[in-house]
Amino acid sequence: MKTSRVWKLGADVDTDALAPGAYMKNGIEVIAQHCLEVLRPDFAKGVRPGDIVVAGRNFGIGSSREQAAGALVHLGVRAVVAPSFSGLFFRNAFNLGLLLLTCPEAELLQDAEVVTLVHAGVQRDDGTLLACHPIPDFLMNMIHAGGLMNVLKRRSQGNRHE
Repeated sequence: MKTSRVWKLGADVDTDALAPGAYMKNGIEVIAQHCLEVLRPDFAKGVRPGDIVVAGRNFGIGSSREQAAGALVHLGVRAVVAPSFSGLFFRNAFNLGLLLLTCPEAELLQDAEVVTLVHAGVQRDDGTLLACHPIPDFLMNMIHAGGLMNVLKRRSQGNRHE
């Protein structure tokens, strides 16, 4: 099983922190370079593929810009773990292939901690499991496919098993 390093944030992380408005006229490559810079100036340069973001409640509040989730995907973030998410961000994230785990105890995780994502939740190094809400199969199919567009492409090519 793959392990992931935690990038810890607080509650109420908004889409402007994830995809700053000043950079929205640019492509996702530029937007991603500024992802979370107001909260974690080291994030965009330090995050590695497979890392996860852990936050407090209301992750992704604010405008409905899909670039907020897109910047995390572009940077290789494996998942976001939080007690709750904005509904619009939740849908945008899954549409782009970003796994969101709703975990009531997410805030127990520590910055830079190494964890393993398992079917039932987040497993800590000491074996402790933080349970997450189950994810419906159709959303997991979107994650495995890399987002909704890939699911639709596969369906249009005759693969109806998505």
